[in-house]
Amino acid sequence: MEQAIRFCTASDGVRIAYAVAGNGPPIVKVGNWFTHLEFDWKSPVWRHMLEGLSEHRQLVRYDMRGTGLSDRDVSDISFEHFVTDLGAVVDALGLERFPLFAISQGGPVSIAYSVRHPERVSHLILLGGFARGAAHRAKQGPANVETTRAIIREGWGSEDPTYRQMFGLGFFPEGTPEQWKWFGELERVSAAPEIAEKIHMVNQTIDVRGLLPQIKVPTLILHSRGDRRVPYEMGCELAAHIAGARFVTLASNNHLILEHEPATEVFFDEVAKFLGDEKPKSWKRAVRATEGKLQTMAREVETSATYKILGMVAAVASVISFIVWLLA
Repeated sequence: MEQAIRFCTASDGVRIAYAVAGNGPPIVKVGNWFTHLEFDWKSPVWRHMLEGLSEHRQLVRYDMRGTGLSDRDVSDISFEHFVTDLGAVVDALGLERFPLFAISQGGPVSIAYSVRHPERVSHLILLGGFARGAAHRAKQGPANVETTRAIIREGWGSEDPTYRQMFGLGFFPEGTPEQWKWFGELERVSAAPEIAEKIHMVNQTIDVRGLLPQIKVPTLILHSRGDRRVPYEMGCELAAHIAGARFVTLASNNHLILEHEPATEVFFDEVAKFLGDEKPKSWKRAVRATEGKLQTMAREVETSATYKILGMVAAVASVISFIVWLLA
């Protein structure tokens, strides 16, 4: 399957890159922290998700301002622009009514857009989403936000792969070396450190809890029970305050669910039922083709020194974050 990449202009003149793939009724994936339309398309992290979503629908996705193929030299990065940039993309395509699919910080953006334009959003699908960023969470708070900010400032996109792979461990601890390596490269190609830092700070200070009771569109919320990036409780909070929302717990420790884990099949089952679509099958071919390879890699990783070192680094980082939280 091929994708077509196009560009539109946001309200303040910033150029936003978006891609369209597949045929059928549209589904719009809301932009999240760091992506790259071309680099993501054949990645071992995103491929199965993109193939599955575009099998029976026209999948629309875009790079957030400052990232990917969108304008990089951007001075104004704010939550308000994240919402209006989504509007610019769907307006450029002339879409009248469509479901929104949002991952992580794309969740609050889609929530705000749905409240402002309930006549245009047919369904809302949130995966690993939240209503309030880490700065507003008791177990994380401002100290945690500043720690992550310092790490981004010092290590984002560095030549040293240790930091980049450690960052990937936080998003999908049950990934493979290939997936961690690719995620580290995405970090390098998606955004400059100063842009990554700005977006991070906006995301962590978001608070749309007041909008949740105003959502009137059918909503499906899916969240990994062991999510290390966005705690499981954040998904429960969304479901508790959005009237009629369906909540599904995914048996995973990954923030970004991967093609080889059972949670992915549950995700596609639930989304297909929610939208009234046929369940996609394309991603399963990739799973079967890579099962043997993944098993071999897993055995190799278990005995590799690199894996043990990364595990130690991740453990130390977790302890440091906990100490910072205690002292805050």
